[in-house]
Amino acid sequence: MNEERTTSRWWPVLASTAVLVTLAPLARAAEPGPLPVTVETRVKVPMRDGVNLIVDIYRPRAEGRYPVLLQRTPYDRRDPATGLVLASHGYVVVLQDTRGRFDSEGEFRPFQNEAADGYDTVEWAAALPYSTGKVGMWGGSYVGATQMLAAMAHPPHLAAIHPYVTASEYYEGWTYQGGALMQWFVSSWSSGLAVDTLRRKAAARPRDWVEGLPEQGYHLIDLPAVGDLAPYLREWMAHDTLDDYWKATRVSDHYGEMTVKALHQAGWHDIFSRGSIENYLGMRAKAATPEARAGQRLVIGPWAHWQTSPEGKVGDVVFGKQAVWDDDAALLEWADFALEDQPNAYATGAPVRIFVMGDNTWRDEQEFPPARARATRYYLHAATGANSAAGDGRLDTDLPKKEPPDRFDYDPNDPVRTLGGRLCCGAAYLPGPTDQRPSESRRDVLVYSTPPLESDLEVTGFITAEIQAASSAVDTDFTAMLVDVDPSGYARYLSDGIVRARHRKSRERSDLLEPGRIETYAIDLWATSNVFKAGHRLRLYVSSSNFPRFDRNPNSGEPAAGAARLVTAHQTVYHDAAHPSALVLPVVPRP
Repeated sequence: MNEERTTSRWWPVLASTAVLVTLAPLARAAEPGPLPVTVETRVKVPMRDGVNLIVDIYRPRAEGRYPVLLQRTPYDRRDPATGLVLASHGYVVVLQDTRGRFDSEGEFRPFQNEAADGYDTVEWAAALPYSTGKVGMWGGSYVGATQMLAAMAHPPHLAAIHPYVTASEYYEGWTYQGGALMQWFVSSWSSGLAVDTLRRKAAARPRDWVEGLPEQGYHLIDLPAVGDLAPYLREWMAHDTLDDYWKATRVSDHYGEMTVKALHQAGWHDIFSRGSIENYLGMRAKAATPEARAGQRLVIGPWAHWQTSPEGKVGDVVFGKQAVWDDDAALLEWADFALEDQPNAYATGAPVRIFVMGDNTWRDEQEFPPARARATRYYLHAATGANSAAGDGRLDTDLPKKEPPDRFDYDPNDPVRTLGGRLCCGAAYLPGPTDQRPSESRRDVLVYSTPPLESDLEVTGFITAEIQAASSAVDTDFTAMLVDVDPSGYARYLSDGIVRARHRKSRERSDLLEPGRIETYAIDLWATSNVFKAGHRLRLYVSSSNFPRFDRNPNSGEPAAGAARLVTAHQTVYHDAAHPSALVLPVVPRP
């Protein structure tokens, strides 16, 4: 293999305020362009309801009109390095604090105001006297959400977007996955945002706070008196089904109204990888005009939620310098194509570019998943029990016959701990490919492996685990994880998923279990592209927890948030002729 695995980590230790930095704009050009730049700071942009949002404007100091590159961010708009460089290449660059963040007025409510505010800002920017009237947007994570929601409102002058590592909706794949709360992400992300929220509260009310009595009740000492720093987090937990609260901002319902070209960028190890791919697929198929449908592009690298190290390291693995993405070069080339109609690689190249792990090379494709991929079922088998790596669980393409089921107990007081994977944000749980062997000794982790492969096997596309199982509980979770095991035994994370039993039939309602009844759990492991090299093994873990990536199911039937009882669930996984459980992989034929 071309990859180097290391035990030390590149990821820096992040303070709470640095969480915001990891989600800030990634673009940093190495070289400025030829044009001198004029800068205007703290410009007020009025929204339709009278709230003023603050922007900084960077523009070429030269006669003429230029396309606009707009970024709307909750992570602090002040980014002169990016603004100066992009403007020097012939663009008007507008950097804005979103509503209720940093210098902008109003209250920050994630997603709720971004469509209207995005529309108003795009049209304001298009009307600037030095603008051509064409506006493009770019950025990642929540900054990608501000683009998708603006595109949902379809402002007439929004011509192109470049959203990366972002979601297609904000229930499934941002706040919940498979019905389970994405606990580490929503908690750590909200904590990072609260830093500025507290600053704003402290700045707004110092006189009231200081003059209050008694002194020991000062509001920064008695923190609850400050007020709720993330009220939306309570709302998210209260709305634990896909209801109207979430549907109001579900961009995937509005692809057919969108008229923009888009460069979608995803990472195999990113927490929003499924959403980025779905945005591409949905807009490619349904966008409102032929030009918009033809103007969709997709790039998927080995990345997690932020950039690699200079040598191309993600998690434990160094994928090589070819995995290091030049963000500014890509953005400028995309803008040249999408906003100025230049016939560059985005005009003539393949619409999809993927990084194939294992081979560690880039490859162009005409579609995703590749049309030549074949859905291949690897069935679960065990004779004496698949509990832990010491069991005899195996994977192969032979249908099972008469086999005893596997059993384990899931105790929410002792969940399987998260080890890397699709994570964000902060230093306590770091993302990316990580060795999963510490979990393999647990009796509540079922381990199924192929024999060492005789030849390379490529898996590129969407992955599903179809698990036939029963539980003693009225509600529980089932999890699945795919890993690549090398000859040394190192078990490299590739993808994972979860299903909360009460949501096995629908995300819009809860259906409790009949204890002991066998059900089919379709666990979506999202997508990957990986070549399992000869001598390696495919391995699947089946369990009932992955904490704190997902919240623990109390198994009592109560909502997980605020559950009063934690019950141990006795789980049974079947793999016989009547109840075949399988891992469904998109296998791409090798030359």
